[in-house]
Amino acid sequence: MPQSHSTHDSSSQHTDAGTLNHEEKSNRLETASLLISGVLVAISLANLWGNVLPEIAKEIFAFTAILAGGWFLLPKAWNAVCRLRPDINLLVVIAAIGASIIGEWLEASAVVFLFGVAEWLEGWADRRAKRATEALLELAPKTTLARRDGVFVEIPVEQVTAGEVIAVKSGMGIPLDGEIITGESAVNQAPITGESVPVDKKLGDPVFAGTINGEGSLEIKVTKPAADTTLARIIRLVAEAQEQKAPTQRFVDTFAKYYTPAVTLAALLIFLMPPLLMGGGWSVWLYRACVLLIIACPCALVISTPVGIVAGLTALARRGVLVKGGEHLETIAKLRALAVDKTGTITEGKPRVLSIECITAKSETEVLYIAAGIDDHSPHPIAKAIVTYAKEHAVAFTRAANYQSHSGRGAEGYIDTHPYFVGNHRFAHELGLCTSSLEVTLRNYEAKGQSVVIVGHRPNDTCAGKILGVIAVGDSLRPNARTAVANLRAAGIEHIVMLSGDNQHAADYVAKEAGIDEARGDLLPDDKVCAIKILRDAYESVGMVGDGVNDAPAMATANIGIAMGAAGTDAAIETSDITLMQDDLGKIAETIRIGRRTLSIVYFNIAFALSLKALFLILTVLGYANLWLAVLADTGATLLVVANSLRLLKVSTK
Repeated sequence: MPQSHSTHDSSSQHTDAGTLNHEEKSNRLETASLLISGVLVAISLANLWGNVLPEIAKEIFAFTAILAGGWFLLPKAWNAVCRLRPDINLLVVIAAIGASIIGEWLEASAVVFLFGVAEWLEGWADRRAKRATEALLELAPKTTLARRDGVFVEIPVEQVTAGEVIAVKSGMGIPLDGEIITGESAVNQAPITGESVPVDKKLGDPVFAGTINGEGSLEIKVTKPAADTTLARIIRLVAEAQEQKAPTQRFVDTFAKYYTPAVTLAALLIFLMPPLLMGGGWSVWLYRACVLLIIACPCALVISTPVGIVAGLTALARRGVLVKGGEHLETIAKLRALAVDKTGTITEGKPRVLSIECITAKSETEVLYIAAGIDDHSPHPIAKAIVTYAKEHAVAFTRAANYQSHSGRGAEGYIDTHPYFVGNHRFAHELGLCTSSLEVTLRNYEAKGQSVVIVGHRPNDTCAGKILGVIAVGDSLRPNARTAVANLRAAGIEHIVMLSGDNQHAADYVAKEAGIDEARGDLLPDDKVCAIKILRDAYESVGMVGDGVNDAPAMATANIGIAMGAAGTDAAIETSDITLMQDDLGKIAETIRIGRRTLSIVYFNIAFALSLKALFLILTVLGYANLWLAVLADTGATLLVVANSLRLLKVSTK
């Protein structure tokens, strides 16, 4: 490999450490303010035992603690007043002012400080969950060795464009998406696909930014700039997903919208009614109203869902599963039935020609010559298998003219000025070329789980058409297919159906081998949509697993569309609700388990927060709760909800 030379100044690749964005500055300022407030509150607490500070000093300390810990609350509270929408910030400010009015300066400062701690915890949890995903970007080197004028020079990855050649030495991270043009190596793709075992890569194989090169040295032709690598797209999609609200979160937000004003009104009534109607002391009931405002703050309730959802999305992203929002995470957690495409999902998607049978053709070469000439236009795996087989057997075919594809049936074209076709049983029947002997031949192949491509002369004005021969094509079951299907059942999926464009016999054979409940063959794209609708009527919540492109209509009809093996495939990532970056059906069961774990944690958080609020509301009205207890309960609930949610980041795959 050519010697590398560094040609850029280090200042071009490093940002000044002293330059912080606005959010970082704000976070640091709030943290410093809380520390000051906490120290002052601690001094005031210590004085309760020694009582060495004069009264005016206590009030100054407490007032300063309130300002330090609550300066960022006042603008938010004022905004709530202007919008006539009471929120958490307004409740705390009112409670702090009320406590100060009746001379409870220490408790007022404690309220503000501990609420600030709860807010800080919420922000910290959110940032930690999001940074767990963003940290993946750090796996991709910031510089690379790019070939310029025949030598490799070290430059920032942002300066490399598609089409350029870069070098990656042994043990180094791969900085950009590309295709290997020199060298072989085992590449650790775990950050992208979640695969634990390195994948052998050779000439022509794709590689992704953020993966780790093994022992070999590679030269790679870049296919995407730094901003558009698969890894960068994953980070963007996960970030967008984290901003979307799940149904449970929308419910909680709506609940809080009415809950907070109701609590404010209740506190006002508690303050006014007993003194006016029963002659109670104003200071006593003002204090109880303040306690009610604090204990009723829905901090833990409001963060119970978003922190859990973000943690769940991040846990899945680490495993090579992209979920486009909390709504889809909730949907897959409630999944009852699953439809899967056959080719490339249950099978390896690498069909090969098994045999050729001549019917009216003089030789297998004649059958291959026609089939390869037409199939050379098609991206379908079976078509590619036939073309590959023809090339391997040195059949010099001519690419068909006037090519026309018939979705779910076959294709046709002109070869040597004559019209020919390739297709399935349905297509031959439509052309009127099915005979009883052909039916027997097809059944024999189909009974063995093989797909049959019929090759023939298309009927036209000068010819009635005829069958030249049939090509039997087989595809191997994925090694983990049976285990994956069993894991899906263990994860709670009640019914699994395989949808295929192949013949019914072949579909039945594969489904039986994989342990799938039901197989539906001979399906066109529209037929798959109908099959999904039938499943939705029976099971309500249905998922569809496909390649993200050919199965797009069925995936869109299902409650949730899942694209499998989409690493580097932009279309699959865009069209699906959930994207599995690795060709591993087992990831679906893992996703369902994590989705259900996420939902159970979210539901527990909500129930815990509401139960705690109800308990302390009763204690407050009865006079057994004080501001200290109220604020500690609120902060403690927030801390427990955050800690419970963040457990998802370490959730087991089992």
